[in-house]
Amino acid sequence: MNPENKKRKRSETPRLTRDDWLDAAFQAVVEGGFDNVRVLVIAQTLGVTRGSFYWHFNDHADLVSSLIERWRKREVELDRALQLDATEDPKADLEHLLEAALAHAGADLENMRFELALRGLGRRDPAVAEMLADVDAQRMALFHAKFLRYTGDPKKAEDLAALFYLAVVGSYQALSRPMNPPQVKAYLQGVITRYLIEQQAPP
Repeated sequence: MNPENKKRKRSETPRLTRDDWLDAAFQAVVEGGFDNVRVLVIAQTLGVTRGSFYWHFNDHADLVSSLIERWRKREVELDRALQLDATEDPKADLEHLLEAALAHAGADLENMRFELALRGLGRRDPAVAEMLADVDAQRMALFHAKFLRYTGDPKKAEDLAALFYLAVVGSYQALSRPMNPPQVKAYLQGVITRYLIEQQAPP
């Protein structure tokens, strides 16, 4: 190969960013789970040689761990934003929390499918399972704090937080089905609001 051509080819390789690779790996997980993350296939999808991959990652395991860590950081940031999003009306805060949780699912179907695939991976990878347990604990702490402001009862807030999380996770499963009628989200949101928020109002 002509040295100039070789130099030009190498200089073009880094044009793809680390996030470009992570975005493509994310899409691969959405479409077929973590077993679908194959470096050569992703390179072909991105229209580059496999060598481009090694500008950003050491190996396949580094790609997968980096993808999972990016997801974890984004979820933690979202929970922190919701924690800080408080008004003088604790009931309205809970309703907003539910809206945000279901919007995160309904508007971002790909993220929801990624999380479902990640939880599948956690059943066979102890490190992923531990990370998911930490994410769940942070979410539960957020829900508990919101319900505690609303009810003033620590035990009731703990129970309602658990039920709320189960309801949200179940909604994720329901909303992930293809060709859902548009009213499904509104129905689920109405049921959760009625039984877990409105009917739990303090006397």
